[in-house]
Amino acid sequence: MSATAHQHDPISRPIVLIGLMGAGKSTVGRRLAHRLHLPFADSDHEIEEAAGLTIAEMFEKYGEAEFRDGERRVISRLIDGNPKVIATGGGAFMNDQTRSLILERATAIWLDADVDVLAERVGRRAGTRPLLNGTDPREKLAALAEARNPIYALAPIHIRSRPLPHDATVDAILRVLGR
Repeated sequence: MSATAHQHDPISRPIVLIGLMGAGKSTVGRRLAHRLHLPFADSDHEIEEAAGLTIAEMFEKYGEAEFRDGERRVISRLIDGNPKVIATGGGAFMNDQTRSLILERATAIWLDADVDVLAERVGRRAGTRPLLNGTDPREKLAALAEARNPIYALAPIHIRSRPLPHDATVDAILRVLGR
């Protein structure tokens, strides 16, 4: 098949962005969806809408395990077979059921970034990241990367998110998708 013909093939399944907080999943996801003319969904936003609480409030009120169960249900609803771009929370892919669902019914793309880049990015939104409360963000992100990166690596597509404009990451994803 020629590259030109491939570029016109429709996207047939949801594209799910995974990775640590600060990797750019939401920003890149919105831009990717726009460029592909697809709907965009941010699972964290959808969870907050469904619960009527912020993620920080859910963590405080119900704990991480209960939050992850709700997250799994919301992501399952979002992966409905229709093409779209979905940004997930950093811990979503760690849940066995959520990960299986994403790998079976969507195209998973791991946005990977150096810990220093992540720490600089999440520092801009201090207070909105429950896993970073009361910690040194760089140390916590390094520990999360060590634990999660081997699981994120199960995604069939791996894109480095560099300290460049987010459109550079979108361009890299489009190249891998043959667009």
